[in-house]
Amino acid sequence: MKTLDQKLNTLRSQPDADAFIICYAADPDMGGGLRPTVAQGIDPVAWRDQMAEMVEAQDVDILLASVSTMDHLARDRQLFVSSPVTPAIRANDTTDIWHVRGGSYSGHASRPFATTTVKEAMYGTLHPDPDQPVDVPLGLWSITFNNDIDADEASLLRYRAFRQEAAENGFRHFVEVFNPNVAAAGIDGPVGAYVNDCIARMLAGVPRASRPEFLKVVYNGPDALEELVGGLDVTVGVLGGPPSTANDSFTLIRDVKKHGGRVALFGRRIKVADDPILFTKMLRLVANGDLTPEDATREYHGGLANAGIAPTRTLEQDLVIETPELLV
Repeated sequence: MKTLDQKLNTLRSQPDADAFIICYAADPDMGGGLRPTVAQGIDPVAWRDQMAEMVEAQDVDILLASVSTMDHLARDRQLFVSSPVTPAIRANDTTDIWHVRGGSYSGHASRPFATTTVKEAMYGTLHPDPDQPVDVPLGLWSITFNNDIDADEASLLRYRAFRQEAAENGFRHFVEVFNPNVAAAGIDGPVGAYVNDCIARMLAGVPRASRPEFLKVVYNGPDALEELVGGLDVTVGVLGGPPSTANDSFTLIRDVKKHGGRVALFGRRIKVADDPILFTKMLRLVANGDLTPEDATREYHGGLANAGIAPTRTLEQDLVIETPELLV
């Protein structure tokens, strides 16, 4: 059994269990095109090799990538056949993540666009053979509420259509909910409270059989996270957000777990690390309670030194906390 399924089964029967799920979101091509990789001098083959190394290290429970990348990893390389790591794809690429060079899409209210179909995600084709096994069983669906009745209704309708398509094909999913990506006109009070109510209202009309495996939300502070965890019968996790210091990332993992979250999905924080594999190992040790964030930062720098890698930040700089919500 995949570690994801083991941990989800445990958390459904024991929500306070120690289990913690880590996902590497290695899908920057879905939002930035060539900008996050090729334009930065990253060879596509080397990029896929690093993802394969991440899977082999087994410190993550999920590897999330684009459908096209999964063609290489799950089908050409058969990387997940005997691995405890679960492959996942981004099932929709909403316009608020379109960060292409010269573009300004993220300045408009998010639209729920999806490039792929569920069958293509699962099998790599619209016409699978009758006995063809599922290569990728899991997808991420993203939604952004903007306090805009037309935009939000369109997003909810598209999510309903996706849930139906997913259920008809036996495709599992989890949901990512971003904070509003445009000026939140009319939101009276903390944005975390607004987003929490939107999530609860959205899921209120969804039966257990069609619900997401878990949620991925912005960390809006301990109170907002605890409210969401306590108010929903769904495992809740957080997204990593923009790159920060090592201690910031490790502290985020610790605090999320402390306040009831049981999942972390890190993309850029892992991607830009001086040693992504070692960095993820430290994330796992903190998530398991084996290291404090500060000790993990020191051990991370020791590992960089042993590997002959010059760190981008000094140890003192990497011990700084930059995320305001972690200073509460």
